[in-house]
Amino acid sequence: MKYQVNEKGYYGDFGGAYIPEMLYPNIEHLRQQYLEIMQERQFQKEFQQLLKDYVGRPSPLFFAERLSEKYGTTIYLKREDLNHTGAHKINNTVGQILLAERLGKKRIIAETGAGQHGVATATVCALKGLECVVYMGEVDIERQAPNVARMKMMGAKVIPATSGSKTLKDATNEAMRDWINNPVDTHYIIGSVVGPHPYPDMVARFQSVISEETRKQLKEKTGSETPDHVLACVGGGSNAMGMFYHFLDDVDVNLIAIEAAGKGVESGESAATTLLGKEGVLHGSRSILMQTADGQVVEPYSISAGLDYPGIGPQHAHLFKVKRAKYVSITDDEAMQAGLLCARLEGIIPAIESAHAFAYLEKMKFSGNETVVICLSGRGDKDLDTYMRYFDL
Repeated sequence: MKYQVNEKGYYGDFGGAYIPEMLYPNIEHLRQQYLEIMQERQFQKEFQQLLKDYVGRPSPLFFAERLSEKYGTTIYLKREDLNHTGAHKINNTVGQILLAERLGKKRIIAETGAGQHGVATATVCALKGLECVVYMGEVDIERQAPNVARMKMMGAKVIPATSGSKTLKDATNEAMRDWINNPVDTHYIIGSVVGPHPYPDMVARFQSVISEETRKQLKEKTGSETPDHVLACVGGGSNAMGMFYHFLDDVDVNLIAIEAAGKGVESGESAATTLLGKEGVLHGSRSILMQTADGQVVEPYSISAGLDYPGIGPQHAHLFKVKRAKYVSITDDEAMQAGLLCARLEGIIPAIESAHAFAYLEKMKFSGNETVVICLSGRGDKDLDTYMRYFDL
């Protein structure tokens, strides 16, 4: 598959493992083992069983009748919001905890922005009885208080990141530091398709269950496995990669990744990485990131705590560069209005991240009846406070 990682850990010009020497044994051990472990029959049996009985998969593919009527086309929602813990993040943490067990790791660390990945990590650590430490930006701790409470309730230690913008990028920096200091007993569960190889590939494989199920479900509903358009929001890009994965080689399927424009692409308060970014190295891999002329990372901004990441995963950078997927951006205001519309028309309150993908429907022109699949990556419970303040509810 030409859009997948090569044996050196690169997707075209992007990827690799740019890591401190201290982490080399860890990353190398993981790289040598991950595919072998993931392909073991017993691993797959356990993974599939947990996805079914614990996560609640397959997640439904829902025909959104009233949204379809509004936009004059056929719209399906891949309901990742119905997973245990309320988002797609759990698919990856279930896979990685099983991997960590087989690697003999006793302590788990993670970074989190919106808190969904932190919750998903705390969840699987509780399930398996492993120590869990989650790094979270101080700003995010404040705006995602319910998720912090959930992590603590499940026994995780939540450590605030107090440097920089005190959000996801800084939480990732702190988690990397911890791993450098504790390389032997600790496994770092990265929550997105970012970081040094093999993480982007590993996370994409665990999340690919989303598109694998979608193909089967579409076949049942429409007689065809492939839609015309697939939409997903992108911060680091794990739900989008999972949603795109099994459609990458179907060149007739239009893949659209929606980034956060924040207060506007030119406002200085944005996270529209592909529009504003340049090639460089961030968190252990070569990708596209927002940076100053002398290479300092630019602080990202989005009303959504899960999309304010200054880069994208290397596989996304590759898909963008070779034009296999289209990368667009949506402002805070457009996303919030789309979230409210989805709630009013379908009785589903989407996470603000997912609402960015819904907002792009406004900018699409449909000729006749086309099939659109949107990844509803998470539910809006965690964002109620933001919705309430924004709409004065």
